[in-house]
Amino acid sequence: MRRDIYTEDHEAFRGLAREFIDKEIAPHYAQWEKAGQMPREVFEKLGALGILGVAIPPEYGGAGLRDYRYNAVLQEEAARALVTLSTVRTQLDVILPYFLEYADERQRERWFPGLAGGTLLTAIAMTEPGTGSDLAGMRTSAVRDGDDYVLSGAKTFITGGLLADLVIVVARTSTDPGNRRAGLTLLVVEDGMPGFERGRVLDKMGCKVQDTVELSFDAVRVPVANRLGAEGEAFGYLGNNLSQERMTVAVGSVAQARAAIAATIDYVKERKAFGTPVASFQNTKFELAAMSAEVEAAQAMVDRAVLDLVEGELSGADAARVKLFTTETQGRVVDRCLQLFGGYGYMSEYPIARLYTDARVARIYAGTSEVMKVIIAKSLGL
Repeated sequence: MRRDIYTEDHEAFRGLAREFIDKEIAPHYAQWEKAGQMPREVFEKLGALGILGVAIPPEYGGAGLRDYRYNAVLQEEAARALVTLSTVRTQLDVILPYFLEYADERQRERWFPGLAGGTLLTAIAMTEPGTGSDLAGMRTSAVRDGDDYVLSGAKTFITGGLLADLVIVVARTSTDPGNRRAGLTLLVVEDGMPGFERGRVLDKMGCKVQDTVELSFDAVRVPVANRLGAEGEAFGYLGNNLSQERMTVAVGSVAQARAAIAATIDYVKERKAFGTPVASFQNTKFELAAMSAEVEAAQAMVDRAVLDLVEGELSGADAARVKLFTTETQGRVVDRCLQLFGGYGYMSEYPIARLYTDARVARIYAGTSEVMKVIIAKSLGL
């Protein structure tokens, strides 16, 4: 179906992204999966091309284009090549907005050139052991001591935490028994600060190229100058970026489902059963036709939401609807595609196996499907 959300500038950016992914990412992806991380030099190359600095103001080495559609294009091109730029996506779509919105002028001067150039890698540390989606229940604390905060606590499931130079840590700086959401603050912990330790790299079922680690903070002295925004206002800041974070998952889900269909079509045309191509069977045709219809519906939903996001009109409830629908669609589509591969679909050497395991987390991170349903139900007055 026709899509009309992109301009000529977006398509020019698509060409740049496609060339880079085909040359610098796809040929090495299997090796990075085994290593469990993407090398730092990849980020530096992305920075040199201007891909990481699209939204960063020109005075700091960026292009100054606050347009989420460039982020969406990058995801679509990665999916087309059957790879996932998970850590890059997290840095651009989830973490960078906090720096853009809440960094003061001195922080911008210190950090923005490195963020644009790919020499400063980032992570955000929200989730704690035992809290999951309950951000208001976090226990990591930071106590003001002169010009520093003394930070103590532990975080888990931190994407990009292994190589991060800057980690935005959500910590409790005060307690209000009547309002658990109050008193949370964003602190930027820098690599090398005494007491900041990286724990084990977690062994995930999918997204193998995305390093995910545990972090610990033992009386880390974080300068007040490293605080993002106002003290005690972090819960509101986190909520302000949730719509984009959930759209990031939705865009990737649709792009990866589309890629799964394309890979499956190629496979069933070549694979024979009972002396005839699998593509000739009515079941194969019907399955792929039904999946195509589902993905086109999800794409239309995403495209409308992307435009709403760019225009600043995407509500939290609509972002939840889009994430719920697209991630559930992705799960169904990739599962059915794998079935059409038969036994070969279960073999890791086939991309469909990776698409299958990578897809499962989409219904969990950035808010589970169950949390999305709660948000939507509230918007219905239930």
